[in-house]
Amino acid sequence: MIDLPSPPAAHTPVPRSRLPQVGTTIFSVMSALAQQHEAVNLGQGFPDFHCDPSLLGHVHDAMAEGLNQYPPMPGVPLLRQRVAAKVAQLYGRSYDAESEITITAGATQAILTAVLATVHPGDEVLVLEPCYDSYAPNVELAGGRVVRVPLTPGSFRPDFARIAAALTPRTRLVIVNSPHNPSATVWTHADFEQLAALLHGTDTLLISDEVYEHMVFDGVPHASAASVPALAARAFIVSSFGKTYHVTGWKVGYVLAPAPLMAEFRKVHQFNVFTVNTPMQHALARYMDDPAPYLQLPAFYQRKRDLFLAGLTQSRLRPLHTQGSYFQLVDYSAVSALSEAEFCQWLTREVGVAAIPLSAFYEGGFEQGLVRLCFAKRDETLATALERLQRL
Repeated sequence: MIDLPSPPAAHTPVPRSRLPQVGTTIFSVMSALAQQHEAVNLGQGFPDFHCDPSLLGHVHDAMAEGLNQYPPMPGVPLLRQRVAAKVAQLYGRSYDAESEITITAGATQAILTAVLATVHPGDEVLVLEPCYDSYAPNVELAGGRVVRVPLTPGSFRPDFARIAAALTPRTRLVIVNSPHNPSATVWTHADFEQLAALLHGTDTLLISDEVYEHMVFDGVPHASAASVPALAARAFIVSSFGKTYHVTGWKVGYVLAPAPLMAEFRKVHQFNVFTVNTPMQHALARYMDDPAPYLQLPAFYQRKRDLFLAGLTQSRLRPLHTQGSYFQLVDYSAVSALSEAEFCQWLTREVGVAAIPLSAFYEGGFEQGLVRLCFAKRDETLATALERLQRL
């Protein structure tokens, strides 16, 4: 009998990380803590109520009709046509459904794809802090350099002097977000025109993250980069069906861009996800035949904002003004001197309400004594959270 050598011990090679600074996100941490302590989770930004049953009926119909195979890479033609019609009606710009609109696997995939399509190693990308947590990692994955420009503390208005100072010949992209997550502020048409003036004469492109476009309050219309021709000519504009129709788990969004930019976008998109869930696309196209759901959304969420705000005024938390989105910032300085992250953990454990520290949206953290709450919840969920917060 031949003695064979013992097999070597199993070894898993560990690659050099593409994102060495990235760990578990604060959203996952706080959601797990909320579940552990049976807290009302106002941390993560998604509804706890159902979408319109007729939208689900459209999904069932599409599946039953056999619409379950790959759609065209850019998306179902009727859905792209519906998006083009909506954008033309609301923002006055005509996008060609065939060459200038692509359906994406959510807004996050859309933003990553736009970054990968345009940013080369050494390029600079301006992000305005505080910002959504995917922006900077997207740039780093593309080999670009993140240049962080702070929004004005307190008001969270864009500081155009600082933006202008940060622009260089190496600036490939600027990423803006309005309505803004996490501050709930909105850009005005004049703000976009000022940005257009700064970018005039440069080759700098724009990603305009407008996923909360239908959540602008107090009778103010959403200002889109699409409505400023000088910006639209250099912009990828991103939106989300998930946010608009209360189906965040479907992960379906879209991108608008001039044909030359969209051609580059699709080169990456086809090797990234190729295409997006077919029956959901057909369902959304049919549902969009009626504009009422998105036209009525500002009033729907403004009522929730006002309900939540009225309850917060009976607590020791000081709410900041929410202009858009479904988020509410609160100042807790009258309650605690803890850091924002420590306060959120304490609030979850001891009060039973989960929130997100604003510092999590800054590189290295920036303490302002503010936390973010989400009011995209059933009225009874908000009532339970408010009852607990009013004990503070």
